[in-house]
Amino acid sequence: MDTGTHFAFGFGLAGLSQLDPAVAGDPWTSAAVLVGAVAGSQAPDFDMLLRLKGNAAYVRNHRGLSHSIPAWFIWTALIGGAVWLFFPGVSFTTIALWVFAAVLIHVLTDLFNSYGTQAFRPFTKRWIAWNIIHIFDPVIFGSHVVAVLLWLSGMAAPSAVFPLLYGFIAVYYAARTIQHAAVQRRLPKRDPQHEPGDRYTAIPTVSLTVWNVVKRMQGRSESFAVGEWKAGRLTWNDVLTCDSHPAVAASRNHPDVAALLSFSSYACASVDERGWGYEVRWVDVRYQYRKQYPFVAVLRMDRSLRPLESYIGWISEEKLERRLDTGMS
Repeated sequence: MDTGTHFAFGFGLAGLSQLDPAVAGDPWTSAAVLVGAVAGSQAPDFDMLLRLKGNAAYVRNHRGLSHSIPAWFIWTALIGGAVWLFFPGVSFTTIALWVFAAVLIHVLTDLFNSYGTQAFRPFTKRWIAWNIIHIFDPVIFGSHVVAVLLWLSGMAAPSAVFPLLYGFIAVYYAARTIQHAAVQRRLPKRDPQHEPGDRYTAIPTVSLTVWNVVKRMQGRSESFAVGEWKAGRLTWNDVLTCDSHPAVAASRNHPDVAALLSFSSYACASVDERGWGYEVRWVDVRYQYRKQYPFVAVLRMDRSLRPLESYIGWISEEKLERRLDTGMS
């Protein structure tokens, strides 16, 4: 989920903790749990500091080890211990339990997005993305904001608000999971261009009734169709045929391209021959915006396939050209 929603979950858990008499009856315990829950709700994303080492390191590792099973307990110990130092009279166990809940919910909600996490390391390094909830869901965020405001304003007791909130959230996640499964089942039946072996992926959007769709086409050179499912209707708006070229094969060994390929199985490469050599562009076809694919790994090579310059990350077409402009023509 996005940072704002994770914050909302942190405050929501602090409100839910008021059901515990030991928390509600002591302002210091209540304050400690609030700090711990909010910090724990952000902790797995502290790996954003990897941006300081470059985009390739960030793309390869974001939502990796920081979301793994050992990290759940490491974050709990570090944050719980730090909060306890500032609130030494409060039970460490109470603080740690709510920090752990915040960390666990952060990881769980990230699993429902399309980006995915390596949440089950060290048992598997596979990126797991259930494609059910958009990274920003207005229902989840909005319901948290309403609940927290009712609590802080004194208009409603937390013992009434937050059980209702999380009961609603649980039902909402279940409903979206069922909706996603239903869309997945219907896609091959509604696609007039369907061929045996084609594989479909429905990807959530901010709208509850619109899903982006990626079809990996079988029986041809690696290719994808990208479209939209809306009101029970499937429409295609782009087809990408991935290039097979020596420059593509060579680009796989470059750190920027390898970082993209390490977590995405929806990458497609195209080669543009230039006077100075080749530009190989890898795009993640899951992310299309205004007919562009802003999540890219681009490598420019000379005619001997030696790297000249590269970029990986989220960027518009115009900014990418300016960034890679070194006077080549």
